[in-house]
Amino acid sequence: SIWHLAANSDIVSGTENPEIDFRDTFLTTYNLLLLCKKNKIGKFYFASSSAVYGDHGTKPITEDLGPLMPISNYGAMKLASEAICFSAYESWLDDLRIFRFPNVVGTPATHGVILDFIEKLKNSPNSLSVLGNGSQEKSYLHVKDLVAGLLFLSNKKLVKNDNPIFNLGPNEDSIKIKEIAEEVIKLVSPKAEIEFGNEDRGWVGDVPKFKYDCNKALNYGWSPNMNSREAVILSINEIYSQSLNVNF
Repeated sequence: SIWHLAANSDIVSGTENPEIDFRDTFLTTYNLLLLCKKNKIGKFYFASSSAVYGDHGTKPITEDLGPLMPISNYGAMKLASEAICFSAYESWLDDLRIFRFPNVVGTPATHGVILDFIEKLKNSPNSLSVLGNGSQEKSYLHVKDLVAGLLFLSNKKLVKNDNPIFNLGPNEDSIKIKEIAEEVIKLVSPKAEIEFGNEDRGWVGDVPKFKYDCNKALNYGWSPNMNSREAVILSINEIYSQSLNVNF
């Protein structure tokens, strides 16, 4: 079996240079699937993303929602990757799982809002600049819960006629960027003041709000141990500890 977790995860860089996502997100998937065909590897487990859905506001997002209209180049290449996975599933794969991740947090952290806030406060302890107006609201899943979900659902046999797509995350649960900023400040620099932007999103291609419907995974027997707030608070502590010992 092959677990394909690699991709460009820097959405902003992919917006500035679409070649990055084409090469590091789509072509990696395409080439690995060809490798499966060549070497008769029948099981393929793919890390996709909530970015494939596009912007649906606060409407709970289910696996059968459509049409899928991603608003970032990253999301577009993840959706293209899903399409080529299904083609391979029809032709030469015996088993396929497509896991659509929410925002995943924890350590080791190389990017993301929590690390960004911590590094900003270390450089400027009295103020924290936030991209967007802080109303952005998203689902967060701790990496420990993510790995447990991947392993659990990869070993579950699909119900007859069911598709192999699973949303992973806390069910219809989210936390606002403003709340994350406040929690980071509380730990890192309690006297800092937050400076918000004016937009309802942080960058081009950013989906400002989404809530995951994860009832399908729940019906197969899996749910995370932490909700979005719990995952974020644990990760803030983990990433802050990491930042004190690692130079980025």
